[in-house]
Amino acid sequence: MPQGKPTNVPPDGLTTRQRRNRPLLIVHTGSMKGKSTAAFGLALRSWTAGLPIGVFQFVKSAKWRVGEENAFRALGEAHERTGQGAPVSWHKMGEGWSWIQRGGAADHAADAREGWRQIQRDLTAQRYGLYVLDEFTYPMKWGWVDVDEVVDTLANRSGFQHVVITGRDADPRLVAAADLVVEMTKVKHPMDAGQKGQKGIEW
Repeated sequence: MPQGKPTNVPPDGLTTRQRRNRPLLIVHTGSMKGKSTAAFGLALRSWTAGLPIGVFQFVKSAKWRVGEENAFRALGEAHERTGQGAPVSWHKMGEGWSWIQRGGAADHAADAREGWRQIQRDLTAQRYGLYVLDEFTYPMKWGWVDVDEVVDTLANRSGFQHVVITGRDADPRLVAAADLVVEMTKVKHPMDAGQKGQKGIEW
């Protein structure tokens, strides 16, 4: 896409504006770090554009207080005080559908499904302009959430709702349904030289 110009214009009868302003399904997958980081960068732009943001973390521990969460909670508070940006909601393990310390895969699967049901309810209500479904590829990979149901729900969502899904091993059906897919591939990593993650970079 040189200079931001599409290489192909489909014969769909839409104007350039209509084709541009359509909600996207985005997938960040691959074995390298940076999938969630890229999604939160997208969320930052969405907040600036005034799109309400819903973050749903499916794997990360409720005990982890990642830098992005602190930042987006602060942005949500800034919106409440000043009206700038947009509302932010952050849901993770331990806040409604945690499967940590719950005694088995059956509980984990049930809780993951309840998390997905909440997302479905929010999509129906058109609650957010951007949904960040962080590490959501894993419940699909493990069979806790039905991939075909996810694809069908997202394909038929109403209104103007962007969705970005992160995680390794994205199902081919999800990849096929997405409008934008990025695969993070490692070229070089500090861990190759024995360096562990550090505050401000990994969290």
